[in-house]
Amino acid sequence: MRKGLALAGAGALAVAAAWTAVAVLGDGGAGAADPTPRAVPATAEITRQDLVDTKTVTGALTYSGERQVSTGASGTVTWVAAEGSVVRRGHKLLSADRRPVVLMYGKLPLYRELRQGIDDGPDVEQLERNLKALGYGDYLTVDEHYSYATYLAVKEWQDDRGLPETGRVDAAQVVFLPSLVRVTDAAVEVGDRLAPGRRAMTVSGVRRVVHVDLDADDQALARKGAKVTVELPGGERVSGRITSVGTVAETSGQGQDQNVTVDVDITLARTPKTRLDQAPVEVEMESERHKGVLSVPIEALLALREGGFGVEVVEGGATRVVGVRTGAFGGGRVEVEGAGLTEGMKVGVPST
Repeated sequence: MRKGLALAGAGALAVAAAWTAVAVLGDGGAGAADPTPRAVPATAEITRQDLVDTKTVTGALTYSGERQVSTGASGTVTWVAAEGSVVRRGHKLLSADRRPVVLMYGKLPLYRELRQGIDDGPDVEQLERNLKALGYGDYLTVDEHYSYATYLAVKEWQDDRGLPETGRVDAAQVVFLPSLVRVTDAAVEVGDRLAPGRRAMTVSGVRRVVHVDLDADDQALARKGAKVTVELPGGERVSGRITSVGTVAETSGQGQDQNVTVDVDITLARTPKTRLDQAPVEVEMESERHKGVLSVPIEALLALREGGFGVEVVEGGATRVVGVRTGAFGGGRVEVEGAGLTEGMKVGVPST
């Protein structure tokens, strides 16, 4: 009788059971037709295809572009955006003494007070572009010069936001960030005292990503642009692509518990159904691809009495055992090489 085989480890075979009587093969070549009458088993084809070795690692579903936010505001916190909320251009991140600190879009931080008389610069253009987008400054020209029209547009904006109408903008009023943000962690709450430079909150982008603290020994798995498969909570599976691989190893723990990891970020092909942050996920990463190899289902392998493995070739109602050398594993199949084996041949597999 024939029973199934199981595999354990990368390329290692653990044999659960095999033929109870298999002819001894000489040098691993083709064996003679089996002289013992035996019913033709269930079969599967030998195919030529790419096989991919994979490894599953753990990660967390989170949001892109996390960063800390501080302001130039001081006073008592009277309002702060809730964790998980999304803040867009022109909306407030928090208020100190009931004066809002507003989000505007831009890559440059607000490193100086913007007012009439200052030197021209890209930070002025950044402010003017936001004022225009928010509907202020009908006669404002967006350039690097802080003009009288800029001054008037700022005063109009300040009036609408409940800020002192000074015509000047500083870090107590505005935070520049590249785009809309999601509040990941509010570091202050209503009633706290806020001082210039104190961390007020942590924010992120709104795009979902998977982050993996990958063991440094597995760094070869992480190739920028490589495809992966992510299993989310509830069993949802989503394809993804590695978009960022850290270049600096990070060490945590001590002694035998010490871990050395590199940061890996994965962008998902579609938005997952779950809205959980830091949800645990499993990531199937490709370790090696073997192109155009002959393969059979793993359960087609036979453990031979003299050692090694073989497959049972089924031809014209007769069977014969052929010794094989195994190679890569992937997708429930194993690479095989053996005398006379070709694509399209039938091999025996356990009947279901």
